[in-house]
Amino acid sequence: MKISVMAVGLAATTIVAGVAVAGCGNNKSSTASSSPASSSSSSSKPATSSAAGAQPTDYASLLIKASDIQAPGDTFTMQQPQINPNGKPGVAASFANQDGTRQIGDTILVLPSASDAAGSLDATKTAAAVAVSGGTTQPADVGTGGTTITGTSPDGSKAVTILLFTEGKSIVTLEFDSAANDPVPPDFVTDIGQKQDAAIKAGLPA
Repeated sequence: MKISVMAVGLAATTIVAGVAVAGCGNNKSSTASSSPASSSSSSSKPATSSAAGAQPTDYASLLIKASDIQAPGDTFTMQQPQINPNGKPGVAASFANQDGTRQIGDTILVLPSASDAAGSLDATKTAAAVAVSGGTTQPADVGTGGTTITGTSPDGSKAVTILLFTEGKSIVTLEFDSAANDPVPPDFVTDIGQKQDAAIKAGLPA
């Protein structure tokens, strides 16, 4: 996967500012490695039941669908969603058009409360701004605290627009990558963001 998906981490009850690259790769190992440790501590039945209770919530239903992404001349497909990217509750997915010239990374992280999500938004904005070269920040009419950061990748090879917002206890990062001379239109970014916001409102319990 070419797209980089940015995520903010949560450590215990404290919001930790950070940006992580969540690709299609090997992040499942973090959840897999924790399971043997817990099961090895005890072979009793209570240990088995607690392991079953620790199964991750599948937040894939919160994602927009590929058919929600409408652009003249383009047809988008979604790669396999990643549940709990980098070990954080939520979901991440990547969408690409037919020739791979436009890609959208979509990360939804689910925090304990709306106040936690709001508190992490500013830290995510700061981290995202550093990751976009020559970034211009503007408010966006999406969710709560909607913000876009538009610029290029650090190497200048592609145009990048990042949309950040919260909805309830979730924080969303949408990253739009395209050719350096073909940035995505702001209306397109807003449309996708509003559809993602609506999907979260419909599917995420308060």
